[in-house]
Amino acid sequence: MLDNLPRGTICIEDIEMGMTRYLRKQVTDEDIEMFAQVSTDRNPVHLDDEYARDTIFEGRIAHGMLTAGLISAVIGEQLPGHGTVYMGQSLKFLAPVRPGDTVYAEVKVIDIDFAKRRVKLDCHCAVDGKKVLVGEAMVLAPSRKFD
Repeated sequence: MLDNLPRGTICIEDIEMGMTRYLRKQVTDEDIEMFAQVSTDRNPVHLDDEYARDTIFEGRIAHGMLTAGLISAVIGEQLPGHGTVYMGQSLKFLAPVRPGDTVYAEVKVIDIDFAKRRVKLDCHCAVDGKKVLVGEAMVLAPSRKFD
């Protein structure tokens, strides 16, 4: 995984409008199999080449929520990071992610309610510069006052 900043916590007191964090990860066959195992979603469009060739995708694709999980990784590890509590997430899937694709997952601060410790994040994932997922997340950011 490649990202722009180390893991940790950015407390609400230090979050600023426009802050951005990201990571890149190549989605492997092993990732897809492990996600199927953990989620119990064994839809053959994710796991069976022959089956998937006859679908609208014309080949296997990664689970959408595996891709969305990369957004969660950026939020939980970088911005705001450790101690963050997810409150909500909207997602729109625009294109499939295939085994071997490198996904770029990014979050950007678009609104801050310091009194309630709430941060709204614009979220997207892209493959080769093309957005495959867009959405927004609302999170409760950690505070130095409670550490």
